[in-house]
Amino acid sequence: MKNIFYSVFVGLFLMVSCQSEPRKIVPEVPLVVSPAKVVAPKKVAADAATILSKKEVPILCYHNIKELKAGDGEMTKTYTVSPANFAQQMKALSDAGYHSILPNQLNDYLVYDVPLPSNPVMITFDDTREEQFSIGAAEMKKYGFKGVFFIMTVSINRPGYMSKEQIKNLSDDGHVVGAHTWDHHMVTKYAGDDWNTQLVKPKAKLEEIIGKPVKDFAYPFGLWNTAAIPEIKKSGYEMAYILSTKRDPVDPLYTIRRIIVSGTWSTEGMMKSIKSSFTKSE
Repeated sequence: MKNIFYSVFVGLFLMVSCQSEPRKIVPEVPLVVSPAKVVAPKKVAADAATILSKKEVPILCYHNIKELKAGDGEMTKTYTVSPANFAQQMKALSDAGYHSILPNQLNDYLVYDVPLPSNPVMITFDDTREEQFSIGAAEMKKYGFKGVFFIMTVSINRPGYMSKEQIKNLSDDGHVVGAHTWDHHMVTKYAGDDWNTQLVKPKAKLEEIIGKPVKDFAYPFGLWNTAAIPEIKKSGYEMAYILSTKRDPVDPLYTIRRIIVSGTWSTEGMMKSIKSSFTKSE
């Protein structure tokens, strides 16, 4: 009898055990350790002496791109390059392996020693002339060149000068738009509210047109003095461009040298001037 009860008990126990839910195996979750945040070292800006010691980048300055008329004076001849000569010059730069650069690249090179493309050159235009857009930018596009267009805002939308739409188009196409004052009065004569009229308001107007910060300024006639530099800084410009005079030893970023491409030069002469004008002499 005991054996019967024992057998029944064991059978019931086994039946209940078989019907019970099997034990769940919980997979082990690996411990994820977040990597420590890597903080990039802060770039150290070069001082003025270091900037002045660096090899200068050739910077070309164009004004008029048009045919000369009978009776045009020597000044007009100097500031005017014919469309055919401009086309030859852009082709010559491309054939010689030059690569156009923009102000942000120049700044990174001078201040942080960031390498530039081989044979760098900057192509700039002053005074807002319409042919700089219709001829200059169109010719540069054939070679993938980008330029810097310095705008005097009083001339916008006037006959013979660029429209707001053309200026915006230049910016949208990858060119840089810089300021060239309101009405081209020389910086060395400014006093009182002139700084606001000639520096602050033109910058704001151009930024409204292109929807981007305007960081570059070109001195009318290339003329500058040390009193102007703090005002240009205060107005929010990062670099300012002169012509071929000596740079300021304290603020070289606000006296970046350029050369005017003369209409009296041959293409060969222009190419030679790029090398001779930017060989260190300071």
